[in-house]
Amino acid sequence: MDHSPNHASQPAALRAVTLAAAIWALAGCASMAPPPETPALPVPAHYAMSAPDEGTPAATTSWRDYFTDPRLQTLIAQALENNRDLRATALRVQEARAAYGIQRADLLPAIGAQAGMDRSRVPADLNLTRQPLLGSQYQVGLGLASWEIDFWGRVRSLSDAALENYLATDAARHAVTLGLIAQVAQSELALRELEERLVLAHQAIASRKESLRIFQRRVDVGSASRLNLTQVQTLLTQAQALGAQLIQARAQQANALALLVGATVEQAPNARLDEVHLPPLRAGLPSDLLVQRPDIMAAEHQLRAARAQIGAARAAFFPRVALTGSLGTASAELGGLFDSGSQTWTFSPSISLPLFNGGRLRNNLNLTEVRRDIAVANYEKTVQGAFRDVSDALVARQSLAGQLAIAQNARAAQSERARLSQLRYDHGAAAFLEVLDAQRDLLVAEQQVVQMRRALLSSQVSLYAALGGGALAAPATDFTPTRPAP
Repeated sequence: MDHSPNHASQPAALRAVTLAAAIWALAGCASMAPPPETPALPVPAHYAMSAPDEGTPAATTSWRDYFTDPRLQTLIAQALENNRDLRATALRVQEARAAYGIQRADLLPAIGAQAGMDRSRVPADLNLTRQPLLGSQYQVGLGLASWEIDFWGRVRSLSDAALENYLATDAARHAVTLGLIAQVAQSELALRELEERLVLAHQAIASRKESLRIFQRRVDVGSASRLNLTQVQTLLTQAQALGAQLIQARAQQANALALLVGATVEQAPNARLDEVHLPPLRAGLPSDLLVQRPDIMAAEHQLRAARAQIGAARAAFFPRVALTGSLGTASAELGGLFDSGSQTWTFSPSISLPLFNGGRLRNNLNLTEVRRDIAVANYEKTVQGAFRDVSDALVARQSLAGQLAIAQNARAAQSERARLSQLRYDHGAAAFLEVLDAQRDLLVAEQQVVQMRRALLSSQVSLYAALGGGALAAPATDFTPTRPAP
């Protein structure tokens, strides 16, 4: 039987490894973070203006199903691919995910391989043999760096906080995505409005140029006064001024759309507002916004992260246990590293307990609790803002539908008034000032119809975004924040 020291040390090493495994299994079982609680909704249970049975839920309607206009779909797709703000937000998500991975790594022991050689010379007057001595030592093994045993859940709480921060960043990215979709749609609608208004202005300019030509001939032959000529010129200059303003506004709106899309936007003068058909949406209940609005989900994750930070701050008051160890072989000869009896190991547990730190730990706990309260206030504010967004969009949708009908009736009345005024003037029954006022009011009425039509469409886009459009329709990897695998 071999009674070498190696065999005697093996049971001790085995016990050390078993003990470390048992401690590892017990680590992280406790958590001192406050229990998760969702604050009560600081908003009414129902919207003031809503039709529960009308339309489809916005959250289950993807943007491609809602915005069916081909040009609008192309612009939104380009924006989702090229917009620099969205790209920066996506990079911040990757940054938060990497930070979570770094923090999560502290839950596991860090084990590394190591190899080394020591060669030394001892002078003759420093040893008993009175002869210079040369010595060598070779060592190969695995080392366990200082690993904290997470009895109180401090490391686990920090990891949970990093995870919630990552999920909050991911939800914020989806909020930016939804906001970008709405901005592109609103910008395209505004561009189409300006295009239609400019067409009407050009038609008025062409008509009044023809009127100016006719009145110039009448003045030349003495059948009309110069006052009538100046009145026609006034009408023309008013239309030309409006046309110049609309040209400038159209160019600026096209530049704004190009910035959102992240690429050059082709002009589409034939694109009209009446080609955009947006299906009706069902508002649902305010409580539905908690799972539909990405910004609310981001605020909720930030609240959870703040609670996890409280758990880490509380655990800092308790003893901290750490393990350090190594297992390998050592020999004076390189060839003897793996011979029998060359095994070596160390096992060094340590414990530390804070006794006096000038109130640092207490103030750190107070800081995390205040930040938790701030997160609660931000969460409630986000919910209230979402409720207002939906309420405003519902009011606008209902009100603007009525305003559009009024504007269309006003345009029809002004068109008839302009026709009758022209007939009265042609028959000598009215002064030309009556025709002047009628044509001026007709142009204003035509412009207002286009503006009201765009405003109504814009309210529908705003309602889609306010209700978290598409949040429950897109794949989880595309729109819904996902938790990384542990």
